Parts: sequence; structure tokens; C-alpha cells
Amino acid sequence: MMTGPSDRWREAAGFCRDCDAPVGEGETRCPACGSPRLVTGPKLFTLGIAHVDCDAFFASIEKRDRPELRDRPVVVGGGRRGVVAAACYIARTWGIRSAMPVSHARRLCPDLVVISPDKDRYSREGRKIREIMLRFTPLVEPLSVDEAFLDLRGTERLHGAPPAVVLARLARQVEQETGLTISIGLSYNKFLAKMASDLDKPRGYSIISQAGARTFLDSLQVRDLWGVGPASAKVLERHGIRSVRQLAERDRGWLVARFGRLGAHLHDLARGHDPRPVIPEHETKSVSAETTFDEDVRVLPELESILWQMARKVMRRAMEKGLAGHVVTVKLRRADFVMHTASTRLDEPTLLAGRIFRAARPLLQRLHDGTPCRLVGVGISQLVEADERLLVSSLDERTAREAKAELAAERLRRKFGDTAVDLGIGLPGRGHKS
Repeated sequence: MMTGPSDRWREAAGFCRDCDAPVGEGETRCPACGSPRLVTGPKLFTLGIAHVDCDAFFASIEKRDRPELRDRPVVVGGGRRGVVAAACYIARTWGIRSAMPVSHARRLCPDLVVISPDKDRYSREGRKIREIMLRFTPLVEPLSVDEAFLDLRGTERLHGAPPAVVLARLARQVEQETGLTISIGLSYNKFLAKMASDLDKPRGYSIISQAGARTFLDSLQVRDLWGVGPASAKVLERHGIRSVRQLAERDRGWLVARFGRLGAHLHDLARGHDPRPVIPEHETKSVSAETTFDEDVRVLPELESILWQMARKVMRRAMEKGLAGHVVTVKLRRADFVMHTASTRLDEPTLLAGRIFRAARPLLQRLHDGTPCRLVGVGISQLVEADERLLVSSLDERTAREAKAELAAERLRRKFGDTAVDLGIGLPGRGHKS
């Protein structure tokens, strides 16, 4: 009988995450390399749906790029009103968590290092990791810049190994190429894969098999379920449903009558059912940039200056994606937290910051009523593929010159930094974070 490369794991209880070697039942170290990082479990090599989550992504990038911070408690966030966007694992030992006000985090840990976010840099790193994922399967569904679902079923012949082993190779590849680490959850559906990836961070690898799903779910409270927020949990608790086991045992019809489709969905999750497929990356529908101010901004010229900086960010992001947009939209959040938006359609699509700014400026003037504002943003939508050569080949000589100047300025900023060159449309504004 013919055998394939993946047959070496057929009778194994698990494998080594560091060298892929099969391991037997009860072994605590790899017989080939001695590593204690083993993955074992019932039906392990039949599972193929994974959730991959980067470990403390923003903070890990900062620590990688600044080795002197390796042993320091670090959060990414900041500003007077800022919240923690990411906390390293050292900071978490002080009780610091994402979405916590930075002021509170500083009180918990006086030696805390707070770093302003660099979203463009984080996006670039996220794309690198996404590209590595796509080497292993085309079925990658991003949830955010630092996490995604992967469907590796049917790839065993291609990789010469079952999905469980291939995921360990993926983790090693990410670490070697980016210096960042990921945690993996592996199961038979998306919901349980997502739950599994949170069980053993950082550099974790957890599985939830069909045989173990019921025991795992019965140990949870409803507020532990992915997708159940505090408000939903309180509603369920008012109806006497506090545990996932109680949710699973409740009559499905009763749940549907009271909560509609959400009730049916939660009943499925409580029983370990989730038929949703892994859907490859959705088409980008818009490219945008926004910033929240450290202090409210009331003066229109200052808002316009900041709007220009946001238009430049949109241009950079659109260039990276090779996209241009027909519609320009401005967002303005006033001090009362109410968001206001306005849009305009262009005669032809653009990614040029100057064109975006000229379309956005009157929209901002229309939205601004003189009251203090805490956020401004701009974006382009109704996107089409863009080619730099077409941008500089306009029959209108002035438009072509402008495009050449903007593209040249952006290339200089990429090489020498954001302050290397500006075209004079924006003026220095007050401190803000983006």
C-alpha cells in the first residue's frame, strides 16, 4: 500500500511544535529535539479550522523595535483622554487591560511606558503576517489587523502534513520573518477556534475537539462566549441564564421567541455548533484616516490643518493598496460625542491628498458649527484600482503637475520621514494622536 508524507503522524498522539516530530501518548518532551512544546489531543489531526491571533500586537511591535523596552511594562495608547490600545504581558501583571484609561493604568503602574500608536506601521506588519498566512491557505478571513480565521482542510497533500502541524510551521515562519509571535486556536468550527486561541497566551496553541467541546462549554458563563457583550449577558441573566450549560438546555423555540435570530445563534454556539464558513478577505470598501484630539478643537483653520494631515494618510494608504476613490467623506465628532458626516462625489476617482483635501474642506466647513470637536476624519470610497502612471498623464497640464508633485513628495516622506516635505496646504496644528 502506498503511503504519503503525512502518514508519519497517523498513529501519533500529537506532535512537537518546534520540529514537527510525532509524539506518543504520555510523552512530555519531544523524542527528536527534547522540546516540551507538544500538542496532543483526541482527533487532533482531523481538525482544520483555526483562529490565529498576534500576541499583544501593537506593544510587541514597539518592544521588538526598541529592545531597551524588553523588560519594561509597555502600553500603546496615550493622550489625556487616551485609552490603552494594547498592553504587553508585563503590564498585564499589574492589572492593566485594553480599553482602560491610560490615566488609570499609570496609577496601577507608576513605571509604565506609554507609547503613542503608529497605525500605519502596525498595518504594514499586519499585512506581512497576512501574506505569510496566505502561503499556507487561500482561505484566510481577517477579523482585524492582527487576527484571522484560516481554513486548512484539504491542504494536507499540498503541505505533506495535517493542518495541526502546518499551523505550527506558520507560527515559526511568522516569528522568523517578523520577530513577532502568534497564538493559535484549532477546532472544527470558527467559534470554538476563536475561543481556543485565548486559552494559552502568548505563543499558545490550544485545541478544542468535538469530543471535548461539551465539557469546555459547560465550564463557561454566558458572558464568556465570543460575541456576548455585557448588555446581552445581563438580559440573559434576567431570564435565569447564567451559564452556557443553562443556555444549551433552554428550549430553542423559547430563545427564538424572545431574542429572534440572536437567540437561535446563541443556542447553536452553546451546543458547539457553528456552520459559518471561513470567507476570504472581503473587498476593501473604503480607505480612511481619523484622529482623536488630546484637547477639544474649536477653531476651523486648526481643524482644516489636521484634515490635511489626514488626507495625506489616506493617500499613503490608498497608494499601498493601489486604490482610488470616487467619493470623499468627512467625519466630525463634536465634544458631545455625536458623530456628523458629509460626502461628495468626484468627477473622477483620486488618491491624491490635495484633491481629497479640496473636496473635504467645504464638507468640514459645512459640518463645523463653532462648537468644540474631539475627532476629525476623512476617507474615500467607491474604490477602483489606481495606477500612478495614469495619475500623471492627465490632459490637463496643471493637474498632471500637481499629481507628479504629490507623488514625489510622498516618496520623499516615505524615505526621510513625514516631516521631510509638505506642499503647504496644511499648517501645524495642535497636538493630536492618530
